[in-house]
Amino acid sequence: MQQGESPTVIARILGVCRTSLYRRLGMAKDSPEALAARPHPGPTPRPSDERLRELEDLLPRGARAHGWPNDPWSAQRVAEVIRRRFGVTYHVEHARKLIRRRLNRAGQRPQRRAKQRNEEGIAR
Repeated sequence: MQQGESPTVIARILGVCRTSLYRRLGMAKDSPEALAARPHPGPTPRPSDERLRELEDLLPRGARAHGWPNDPWSAQRVAEVIRRRFGVTYHVEHARKLIRRRLNRAGQRPQRRAKQRNEEGIAR
């Protein structure tokens, strides 16, 4: 704009709307540091290979070792362990994909059994 270009043309060149251009110019005038690039404040969402190996070491211990009343793992439980251990929150479906694709594990489902089941009779 100092060289005579209109704000509309500059905004089009930069790929922003004119309002954003004026907002950025105001920020630069008040505090040039405000426009400096800053690192992303949150944790890295994709787990590193090292973290995946650590997770693989945690899973064989069973869910009971991590505070659940029984041992089968569910995607929800794995997501909770990831949140507790690494501080990263995953949606349950993403945790399920992580288990299948990156850890090459199939989902565990509790086996359904009749209440009247006779364990002694089956063992004979």
